[in-house]
Amino acid sequence: MALSNVLETPAAGFNFDNATRNAALEGLFDGGQTPKPLKTGTTIAGVIFKDGVVLGADTRATSSEVVADKMCAKIHYIAPNIYCCGAGTAADTEKTTDLLSSNLTIFSLNSGRNPRVIMAVNILQDMLYRYHGQIGASLILGGVDCTGNHLYTVGPYGSVNTVPYLAMGSGDLAALGILEDGFKPDLELDSAKELVRVAIHAGIMSDLGSGNNIDLCVITRQGVDYIRPYQESEYKDNRIMKYKYRPGTTPVLTEKVVPLKLEVVQETVQRMDTA
Repeated sequence: MALSNVLETPAAGFNFDNATRNAALEGLFDGGQTPKPLKTGTTIAGVIFKDGVVLGADTRATSSEVVADKMCAKIHYIAPNIYCCGAGTAADTEKTTDLLSSNLTIFSLNSGRNPRVIMAVNILQDMLYRYHGQIGASLILGGVDCTGNHLYTVGPYGSVNTVPYLAMGSGDLAALGILEDGFKPDLELDSAKELVRVAIHAGIMSDLGSGNNIDLCVITRQGVDYIRPYQESEYKDNRIMKYKYRPGTTPVLTEKVVPLKLEVVQETVQRMDTA
């Protein structure tokens, strides 16, 4: 029985078997402070303009107070006409968008046409609602299809809203204030790009979890223009000295060399086919 469990093929998708274990372990702390989840930091935004959709995001990935990645790509490819911005846990947003992209790719191969945006939204909504918020992914989905220009927000619990402009992440309050002040129906492309840029920059300046560069993605009927980076950070790391040390700076306390005795059991030679 134990061997069959080891050789059993794991189920596809997300696995939350440890959630019950963690709930049982909380009773062992006897009123103590249990480990808390890390705070995530991101600013993402989207705007519908006259000819399509503009998506924007910062590029900082954090792990608590530590900047883990300065060039994190938060705008994910879904389909040739659909892109998605992700806020929350980086692994969850990347895995969720990869699963969605693979499903829509199969649909396109079978039907010979690009998927509609509402189809991607319905798949995301079903996937996130199935796990009841245990997937930390707050998504902004934007795209252009045969029915027009669309912008949706999908929450971690599967809630869906469709709006002409929106912002999500830890810096969304500052970004949303810029969007509410500057948004107008039927914006031109340059105005929409500048509005999203200013909104993301406001989130960066108001939130420590957001920062570094700004990426933009413009989706129209003619195609997609993914600009990475659209604006680089004006704050550069100016190191005063070089952190290079001469050999022997760190003393070696002990050294032990163990020779390995290897025996050639089998040797094969394969010829390369150069024809």
